[in-house]
Amino acid sequence: MTFLKTNSLEHYLTLKLWLLGLALPAVVGAWAWFAQVSPAVIIFAEVLLLVAVFKLIKRIKTTVLTAFDRANLHLDAIVQENYNQHAKPNFKQGKVADFHQQLTHLSQQLQAKKSNYDQHVFLVYQLIEQLDSPILVFNAKQQLSFANDAFYHLFGQHWQLFRHGSPQLLGLSNANQNNSGQGWQFEDDEKNRRWQIRQSEFVDAGQTYQLLVFIDIESALRENQLNAWQQIIRVLSHEIRNSLTPVSSLAESLSDRAANPRDKTALGVITERCEHLQDFVDRYSSLSKSINLNCQWLAVNALTGRLCELFEAVTIQCEVSVEMIWADSVFIEHVLINLIKNAEQANADVVQLVFAKIDDSNSIIKVIDNGHGFANLDNLFIPLYTTKAQGQGIGLNFCRNIVEQHQGVIELVNNNNDINQGVMVTIQLPCPAIKP
Repeated sequence: MTFLKTNSLEHYLTLKLWLLGLALPAVVGAWAWFAQVSPAVIIFAEVLLLVAVFKLIKRIKTTVLTAFDRANLHLDAIVQENYNQHAKPNFKQGKVADFHQQLTHLSQQLQAKKSNYDQHVFLVYQLIEQLDSPILVFNAKQQLSFANDAFYHLFGQHWQLFRHGSPQLLGLSNANQNNSGQGWQFEDDEKNRRWQIRQSEFVDAGQTYQLLVFIDIESALRENQLNAWQQIIRVLSHEIRNSLTPVSSLAESLSDRAANPRDKTALGVITERCEHLQDFVDRYSSLSKSINLNCQWLAVNALTGRLCELFEAVTIQCEVSVEMIWADSVFIEHVLINLIKNAEQANADVVQLVFAKIDDSNSIIKVIDNGHGFANLDNLFIPLYTTKAQGQGIGLNFCRNIVEQHQGVIELVNNNNDINQGVMVTIQLPCPAIKP
């Protein structure tokens, strides 16, 4: 029959229990009628039975539905990823107890998986933090939620200042949103030429995040270029040394035997030029050697004191606002000596050394001179390239190699873009968090 059909457990329990509950007063009433019990007594008894049946039906229905309500509470906790909250079953045995036990087992499994996943995500973020390449993480709302320390090298400021900022605030755009197929890129063409952006996605706490990895193409090309120069220099050095050694030895031997002063002078010149070429080769071979740095905390005042003693023709002005820097003492001093020598050779009579602290993770050194500057800044770091009549094209390339071995950055610009106003060299060096 249609009215007996049910669409819910509540309706089913109400209908069936009332059918069974009404049957009892009907049977009792029929028996009392045939037993010729007084109608007043029958009516009173029927009322009592109906009240008892109503309370019994309500209690049974409440008990059954409570079991489901407790299970729903447990399921809601699972949905909210609160796996430590368990609902206590109102039956210690039977199907209800088994069902709650299965829910508890499911919570324990999900808790273990979540802990394992959280650990993996934590390790991923730790790995991102240690990488030298800038890495940015945007949430589903296109807001910056995380970046590593290399963010500073790309944007010149700490990423926390841009937390929850949009990609547009960082000069980034996602061309895929316009179906152009070009992906993420900078709005600045110069940065696009230097940086390549790789994109991937991952899910954390139910949210999809975009991971952007910035690859310094210029650095990779420079490394390949340096490797090619090193290979060329190694080959040339080997061949030149093999030729110079017998020539020099033969010239010295002939000079000892020569009686003519003119011949002795000529052979002496040959020997001298061989020694000069040998020294020339030794200098360039340094470009192909690996560098083992011994970084430690260096006292800036002691470093500037040694530099001031080395140069008499140049006035060195020191501006020091940081007591210590993290570097290899020998190599960083060599870098600064090269830069001051370059300034001196560029007719500078004043060189300003600035030592400052950018933040807890980076310090900066500036070498500013008042020389004639550079007419061409594009080729300064290329090996063998020089604008000096007696130059050999080693110094600046060596300086950049040393700074980059320190995981630092070196930049060279003409002051005010005017070659008559000297040069400013900026060296940024990272430093560990713990200081002596």
